[in-house]
Amino acid sequence: MATVTQIKETRRWSMLGLGVFAQAASAVFVNGVAFLLPALTDRGMPLATAGLLVAMPTLGLVCTLIAWGYVVDRIGERKVLIGGPLLMLIAGGAAAAATNDITLGALLFLGGVGAASTNGASGRLIVGWFPPHRRGLAMGIRQTAQPLGVGIGALAVPAVAATYGVPAAILVPAAMAGIAAVGSLIGIVDPPRPEHSSDDAALRANPYRGDMTLWRIHAVSVLLVIPQGTVWTFALLWLHRDVGWSLAAAGILVTATQILGAAGRIGVGAWSDRVGSRLGPLRTVAIAAVVSMSALALAAWTHMWWAAIPLLVVASVITVSDNGLAFTAVAEIAGPYWSGRGLGIQNTGQNLAMAAVPPVFGALITASGFGAAYLLAAALAVAAVPLVPTDRRAQ
Repeated sequence: MATVTQIKETRRWSMLGLGVFAQAASAVFVNGVAFLLPALTDRGMPLATAGLLVAMPTLGLVCTLIAWGYVVDRIGERKVLIGGPLLMLIAGGAAAAATNDITLGALLFLGGVGAASTNGASGRLIVGWFPPHRRGLAMGIRQTAQPLGVGIGALAVPAVAATYGVPAAILVPAAMAGIAAVGSLIGIVDPPRPEHSSDDAALRANPYRGDMTLWRIHAVSVLLVIPQGTVWTFALLWLHRDVGWSLAAAGILVTATQILGAAGRIGVGAWSDRVGSRLGPLRTVAIAAVVSMSALALAAWTHMWWAAIPLLVVASVITVSDNGLAFTAVAEIAGPYWSGRGLGIQNTGQNLAMAAVPPVFGALITASGFGAAYLLAAALAVAAVPLVPTDRRAQ
């Protein structure tokens, strides 16, 4: 017979699995729609129009991350993890039936609004149910949802669009969202919060007031997401145009770096549990990002391809490894009544920075080459190192 401890452990990991699936469904909706570009342009849609359409889910997500965080703080994780994916399901189903581009764009925006719900809620769920010495590993696993979602989108969306058409392809993330909503309805339980205790007033206090710790973590994450975005956005083009690889070979390497990056997030999370610190490992990762991006810039400038390719793989893993550490630290420091908003601010800043990477660094690459772009990314990582706050013990 299962003991109470075993039952709690099973519930804990099942809710982590549900949170990962819900987050992956959101990632497929937000990022997978971009893989409709070939199908949309093949049927005669101008590239500018198609690009605007596939950007709408991201816009919906960025505009509502903080608002969803506030809702999570008010009503809890379970209702949000049901309602957000349900909104994705409805918006996706309606988008599949849309007959004009304006309606399609509005519905994709609405789906992005629903997708934003899972960012804060799934993160808070982990902090609420996992003890401090296991949160890093759990959050590292949760952070694999994004590359998992991108991978599912890359495999399923264009294939379904080519075979059955664009409407059927839009139903892929909508169906995943529906499954996530049902799973959350059945399996998600809000973690307990302290009620009417002597610490209740302190926990409800605004953690941003009179303390720069959270703002500094947000700033560090914004600075460190730029090297990540630079590598992710331009690796395929660099390998093909400068190194001379075929698109197929370059695509295989980029996919492999995504898988290694997901493993890196889990490993760094487990490391933070072992040392009992999020911010100490975060500082180390920031320093490693400086070193790897600087070395990659040198290799790109000097055309030392024998070194550049391994450095690209190393930089790809290192530059994504900070995400789970910062995410966990924000949730722990913000506390049970503010972590939804804290995670919303965290994600909003990172997404805005990521959105700026393609145009800004694309212009820099055009003017000065890939080496200059990698060096600027390294310089921004340098600025992040002294901003990492002094460590706090997880609560």
